[in-house]
Amino acid sequence: MHWEKDGYHLTDKQDQLDVVRTQALLGETYWGVRRPLEVVEHMVKTSLCFTLLSNKLQIGFGRAVTDTVTMSWIADIVILPEFRGKGLGKWMMECIVNHPDIRDTQKVLQTRDAHEYYEKYGFSRNAALMSTEVDGL
Repeated sequence: MHWEKDGYHLTDKQDQLDVVRTQALLGETYWGVRRPLEVVEHMVKTSLCFTLLSNKLQIGFGRAVTDTVTMSWIADIVILPEFRGKGLGKWMMECIVNHPDIRDTQKVLQTRDAHEYYEKYGFSRNAALMSTEVDGL
């Protein structure tokens, strides 16, 4: 799929994703800073990825890990700092949660500091979520 807004483009087409650029974007986050290129290459191959573009330059990324029937894990939502504050993150989240492959699944995500932001998209805090941690990722 492909979406356009105010000259920006969002796509789920893998051929529009620059894996090196994606690793660099994630490297600017607290959660993805230690992900080696090989890990990013593998995760984009096995996820429904969303690439945000400005003049063919990748400025954002997000993904869903999903079975497309029952559940989707939304992860790695990131936009270059100089493009924040333009409503692009909100637009990207709207497109992701309404994507036909995951629209009707239960969606979950994990955040350390953006609870109120994600609540706008139907997410609620849930004490039942459990997770493990992986060193270096």
